[in-house]
Amino acid sequence: MPSSPIMAQLNLDGLVGPTHHYGGLGLGNVASLQHRHQESNPRAAALEGLAKMRYLLDLGIPQGVLPPQERPMVGALRQVGFTGSDAAVLACASREAPQLLSAVASSSSMWGANAATFSPSADTPDGRVHLTPANLVSQFHRSLETPVTAAVLARIFADQTRFTHHPPLPACQAFADEGGANQMRLSPGGGTAGIELFVFGREGDRRPVGRHPARQSRAASEAIARLHGLAVDRTILLRQNEAAINAGVFHNDVIALGTGNLLIVHEEAYADGPQAISMIREAYAKACGSELVLVEVPAAEVSLALAVETYLFNSQLIRLPAGGMAMVCPAECREQTTTSRWLDSLVAGSNPIVAVHAVDVRQSMHNGGGPACLRLALDLTADELAAVHPSILLTPTRLDVLEGWVRRHYRDRLTLADLADPALLDESRQALDELSQLLDLPGLYTFQR
Repeated sequence: MPSSPIMAQLNLDGLVGPTHHYGGLGLGNVASLQHRHQESNPRAAALEGLAKMRYLLDLGIPQGVLPPQERPMVGALRQVGFTGSDAAVLACASREAPQLLSAVASSSSMWGANAATFSPSADTPDGRVHLTPANLVSQFHRSLETPVTAAVLARIFADQTRFTHHPPLPACQAFADEGGANQMRLSPGGGTAGIELFVFGREGDRRPVGRHPARQSRAASEAIARLHGLAVDRTILLRQNEAAINAGVFHNDVIALGTGNLLIVHEEAYADGPQAISMIREAYAKACGSELVLVEVPAAEVSLALAVETYLFNSQLIRLPAGGMAMVCPAECREQTTTSRWLDSLVAGSNPIVAVHAVDVRQSMHNGGGPACLRLALDLTADELAAVHPSILLTPTRLDVLEGWVRRHYRDRLTLADLADPALLDESRQALDELSQLLDLPGLYTFQR
């Protein structure tokens, strides 16, 4: 099927779930570990996420929402030996394995960047959009998300003439896959093919030994490129710098961001250093016939530690309808003098950035996810966008409805001990049952079947 030119980038943001809490489950995620077992505010977290979605919608950017998953996941507790009523299972798990209860109550599916890896129709040989859900096997609490994520994406992108869904990669460390957080796509625009960059931390049996574990495997990145039919000369594989991983760069989107013809990257992002940057530049010029706008950030200006502290690189690059780009950064970047000064210099420099917008997503930031973590970005043609399940595409009115839904159903205080409360399970199920109706996704959750 011939594709019309790429018109827009759809941002699919994960909606924070009612059990949002600080379990400290994110290995290698500095913010997650720092806020472990602190009191959270699920209502504020969800409203912050919706406010960010509204902000992008006001900028003229197509914006969609991914529903939260059913949590606590009582079935997962039964699978490992807890028995009795739902209340009994929660109580027993709270006594005997509180960290396990935290894992099955995690609302980490809010980070849509980990949902899947996406290749647009312009890059694929069959002219279809290709999606592969991430297996997320590096961490137990995240691996629970995969089956539901795959089912949700299949319903949102149901037109088989336009969208191809691949099953998740084998659920083992050899094919550990963390999704779009370790992929970037660069192109001149106008519906032309681009290059896709895949970033991994482990290669073969070689696992970097350091302070934090490497999550993405090279084999996973290679497999997805094959499954999506990507041209070899338009596919770049880059290995993370071990020093960056040990500083808390658990995903590439904590140290680099790119879209269109612009790439912003820290000089210590990749193992091969200057050679990696040169390879990207040369591959883009050869494949796309134009020069990449590449902004390399020196460590002398922004250290790895500061990049992780502020999540400067976990900002979103937005292609504005009127031309140029905007950068949507965490509020923390403007509150820190060094990064705020660097952002000012970025807008004043020779690149497509015309504005920087700071957004408050502190509840997510405390768990280790900034604006870019919260969304999966998809380049779609106008026809493909029209084929997306319409009820997940946001309008000001739909956002009003979702904000009202959050205020009715979400608690404004949650601790680890609250996860064993059977009332929280009932509240969450009631909320998700109503949400599935609002998004026209009936029977989405197991408790509904």
